[in-house]
Amino acid sequence: MLRILASLAALAVGALLAAAPHTAPAETTTQVAFPDGYREWRHVKSMIIEPGHALAGLVEGTHHIYANPKALRGYAKQPFSDGSVLVFDLFETQRGDKAIAEGPRKAVIVMRKDAKRFAATGGWGYEVFAGGDPAKPQVGVKAAQMCHSCHLSQKKNDYVFSQPRD
Repeated sequence: MLRILASLAALAVGALLAAAPHTAPAETTTQVAFPDGYREWRHVKSMIIEPGHALAGLVEGTHHIYANPKALRGYAKQPFSDGSVLVFDLFETQRGDKAIAEGPRKAVIVMRKDAKRFAATGGWGYEVFAGGDPAKPQVGVKAAQMCHSCHLSQKKNDYVFSQPRD
């Protein structure tokens, strides 16, 4: 499961943020809004990708996944309904004094379900907000298809990699 989640993050952050400086302004206009208050939603799970991991160069750091109430129902009884939102919150990891802590935020990655609007990508829209800044969307229309190409492997789970903890 960790490898699957890491693969999600690799494509969503690594490929898209790397490509962002070359993206035309019209392509970086977000189609998925920044989800204000997402840290008050249900925390689904966390993980840390450390140096030496195969994907560390792309998504090294501390990850937290949050789901809004509609997404929680989608986990329980798929498919996810329109309005479901999942957030992948990515932070640098800091080590010191025999403790591991969150450092600065690297990105907030968002998936929003809208079957009609995002029909070309399995009903899901994607966005990466650099540094977690709502004013810095990075994905745009073309790159959303890049995100979805990774999620295709999870079609049986309505294109979602994560599963909530008990």
